[in-house]
Amino acid sequence: MNVYALIGFPLGHSFSKKYFTEKFEQMGLSETHEYKLFELSDIQQFPQLLKDEPNLKGLNVTIPHKQAVMPFLDGFDASAEKVGAVNVIKFMEDGRLIGYNSDYYGFKTSLEDFLSEVNIPSIKALVLGNGGAGKAVVAALKDLGIAYKTVSRTKSEENISYDETPALIADYQLIINCSPVGTYPKSDQCPAIPYESLTENHFLYDLVYNPLETLFLQKGKEQGAKTHNGLPMLHLQAEKAWEVWNS
Repeated sequence: MNVYALIGFPLGHSFSKKYFTEKFEQMGLSETHEYKLFELSDIQQFPQLLKDEPNLKGLNVTIPHKQAVMPFLDGFDASAEKVGAVNVIKFMEDGRLIGYNSDYYGFKTSLEDFLSEVNIPSIKALVLGNGGAGKAVVAALKDLGIAYKTVSRTKSEENISYDETPALIADYQLIINCSPVGTYPKSDQCPAIPYESLTENHFLYDLVYNPLETLFLQKGKEQGAKTHNGLPMLHLQAEKAWEVWNS
């Protein structure tokens, strides 16, 4: 059996197993291919997982391990080097583990679709969260020529704090939630931005896809903002991962 899997913690919200299981069935591979979920609360469990699962052929990586897994790998594709985070691991025939990043491709492609009627370089973005997913988002924004500020719970040289967003919200029309806030089962939560200041000129993109409409998106829609969830990005990055594993 060829085993593919997702590592992260927690994984109760993930659609990846369903997506790939259905893909294998559609491709006639369900007898020879299987997709699993491995919850690793600590990335130090990773080497033991590799020993316990000798049939692994490829891995997806999600929160909170997209950067933490990197020291365990033998090399990186240009996509992972560009972003500074890994969400796909390819098992090479010679035993090496190579890190890739398909989040960049999934986000950039879906964002261009979302903003298809906008002069993209004319807008500015607030990126909520500075983890591994946020790094892929920032790399894509740079390549698209979109000016941005990263927002985090604590202010630093690289990030502004949520307390600073009220003064910026009018000039930053694109707001991207890269944090896990609002993910099932904590669907009653949302990032702490001034939703009352949003307008029909704003675009809210949530990388979260479970639930399909987060409280973040609901509050934006109530103000007339255009909204986009993370499901198209999930599908795009998953297809890119499959391409990586089979190249």
